[in-house]
Amino acid sequence: VIQPGEKGDKLFFQRFKRTWDEVDICVVNTETLEVKELIHEVDKPYRDYHMQNTVILNDGKDILFRSERTGWGHYYHYDGEGRLKNVITSGPWVAGQVAAIDTVGRTIYLYGFGREKGVDPYYYMLYKASIDKEGVTLLTPENAQHGVSFLSSKRYFVDTYSRVDMEPKIVLRNNQGKMIMELAKPDTRRLKELGWRAPERFTVKAADGLTDIYGIMWKPADFDPNKKYPIISSVYPGPFYEYVPTQFRLLHDENTRLAQLGFIVIAVGHRGGTPMRGKFYHTYSHDKLRDYPLADDKYAIEQLADRYSFIDVTRVGIYGHSGGGFMSTAAICTYPDFYKAAVSSAGNHDNYIYNHWWGETHNGVTEEKKVIKDSVNGVRTESIFKFNVGTNMELAKHYKGGLLLIHGWMDDNVHPAHTLRMVDALIRENKNFDMIILPTENHGFGGASNIFYEHKMWFHFARILLGDNTGDYYYELRQYEKANR
Repeated sequence: VIQPGEKGDKLFFQRFKRTWDEVDICVVNTETLEVKELIHEVDKPYRDYHMQNTVILNDGKDILFRSERTGWGHYYHYDGEGRLKNVITSGPWVAGQVAAIDTVGRTIYLYGFGREKGVDPYYYMLYKASIDKEGVTLLTPENAQHGVSFLSSKRYFVDTYSRVDMEPKIVLRNNQGKMIMELAKPDTRRLKELGWRAPERFTVKAADGLTDIYGIMWKPADFDPNKKYPIISSVYPGPFYEYVPTQFRLLHDENTRLAQLGFIVIAVGHRGGTPMRGKFYHTYSHDKLRDYPLADDKYAIEQLADRYSFIDVTRVGIYGHSGGGFMSTAAICTYPDFYKAAVSSAGNHDNYIYNHWWGETHNGVTEEKKVIKDSVNGVRTESIFKFNVGTNMELAKHYKGGLLLIHGWMDDNVHPAHTLRMVDALIRENKNFDMIILPTENHGFGGASNIFYEHKMWFHFARILLGDNTGDYYYELRQYEKANR
């Protein structure tokens, strides 16, 4: 359901095929239950559900419909009968979420990605557009991640913008983008005096040698450019969003802390990881749900090692949770001579037993028609859906060592059976690995279990990549904490 009519006499909704490559925007009369199709969209190979958007205005007289029909996500203006009135946004960039709508002024404010030259395509940039004509105006020009909040009048908005390497700026702007005043400014001087260092942004090429991919690098606070450091890739492949930080934070959780042990830690996007860069980029993952990010991650590390002498490409680790757990296991099995250590938590190693809609959407499902005859119903046609996807168990035979598998026993998102199936495949191949079950944890770890998990990850990477096995001798984790204060 999108929304009801203003008088309750109708209801606007959208419907999808199971193959997720067709969508209808419909309205139903709540008295007669008559359904009218307003917009029909065919969207191969699949419709982006993460950023798809339909806005109903003026009781259905105006419909704003987001489509990737040109290869880029853009907004189109339809009337109440489903007739296209005008294009709103266009060009080789992506129009994203709507931040605010001024129905009186017939103006929409929306985020866009990749339109401005020299600006990171993952930064939310705010634009102003008319509902009734094509074209946008940039309101937040700074090369940073923007988040806005409009006043009710829509005449002014608060803009908070930052980067991982730039502290937040909080300003008031009018709806023409003019800065009225700075509202607040953080003071990070003491933080830097204590040795805190911001992560660094970088750009490398994907494995095709053409596509730019963007990443973040964390270094130890006592970083010495004359030393050699192991490198660890912190991964989450998407395919609906890339978890590469863009905003300022004092701590990026495990990544910041892991770097302090003497590692270079990176997070980098991969082709197929997000719709924020257009249809060609995000559908790269389609029909190769297991393998699509692996070559890009490996090649990114190789380029960084060529660029920076302090990176030791012979000591490479990888870790991730959920989809990142799936990816880290696939990586160490696919490139067992490159990745020497992996920590894989809550990974969906077998997408045949994960949520079907997710796997079928991103990997693809084929529909076949079958004619069935029986004595009761006669002849009828039924649809049979076929789903084929690569699993990590198929890669177990290539694995050479260095894997730690972790799963919460109460996980009701990625069932523990995923990890148990991977364990069984490794056992059958007579492989050496480690596994930890967290008895009380769901898909996300918390409390004592999360502290235990993180420390075990430290010990695992330290033993394999640093040659430091002292973690094996702590019978209480508190001993480790006291010894390293």
